[in-house]
Amino acid sequence: QVQLTESGGGLVQAGGSLRLSCAASGRTFTNYYMAWFRQAPGAEREFVSSINGNGDSTYYTDSVKGRFTISRDNAKKTVYLQMNNLKPEDTAVYYCAARLSSRLAVTTNLYDNWGQGTQVTVSS
Repeated sequence: QVQLTESGGGLVQAGGSLRLSCAASGRTFTNYYMAWFRQAPGAEREFVSSINGNGDSTYYTDSVKGRFTISRDNAKKTVYLQMNNLKPEDTAVYYCAARLSSRLAVTTNLYDNWGQGTQVTVSS
């Protein structure tokens, strides 16, 4: 098990940027495949981006490609989501998730460790 704590959310105007952070506990952080999901009001939680244990493989949902960048610092046990050119439709609670695996996964049921979420609001 790993405990996850997100930070960095806030209110930003359309076109602006935010960087989310997800700090993890535990000793085997590099063994965890990490991801960001988001959930807008009234919607299901959806996949945003993911990264493998050593950080050399990343994956993005189409709507954020070219605008969001996921990265990780294994020494700090932290995953980041740099979000640029934000749009009102990016407004959601953003969740960090982890799974003890090296394989890509884009559905919530494959992750068994979740953070509490951080709110991102983009005004038009």
